Amino acid sequence: MNTEDIKLELFNQCKQYVAQRLERIQHTINDIQESLSSETKSTAGDKHETGRAMLQLEREKAGKQLAEVQKLQEILAKIDIAISSQPAHLGSLVATSKGNYFISISAGQLLVNDTAYFAIAANSPIGCLLLGKVSGDYFVFNTAEITIQSVS
Repeated sequence: MNTEDIKLELFNQCKQYVAQRLERIQHTINDIQESLSSETKSTAGDKHETGRAMLQLEREKAGKQLAEVQKLQEILAKIDIAISSQPAHLGSLVATSKGNYFISISAGQLLVNDTAYFAIAANSPIGCLLLGKVSGDYFVFNTAEITIQSVS
């Protein structure tokens, strides 16, 4: 599998990660909305109001999560995996002495052909260290010296 195919697979896994998060959040919002509309006023008025207030807080929390997912979608929309140049930038695949990184969104460890890659955000601590680096550069992260082996 060549580098472009690996980047495409990682990019698709990131998109799938975001789509799954979006689906879970939308399901949560729908459940909350259904609970709010189906809740009937009981004789215990305070209990009813407390329940509604809790549901409203949950809806606000889900709304914030939805905004975060939309930001992730915006970041993914900016990535052009066809660009394979140095220095490291958004969309780069960076092989180091300590692991392989795909600079995109924070989606954790992804596997392509039994090889582990870490999808990291450009503004994450390690992402900030990788940005602008070229093959042969090194940096220190958590007291470990890491060498850039390749950037594509």
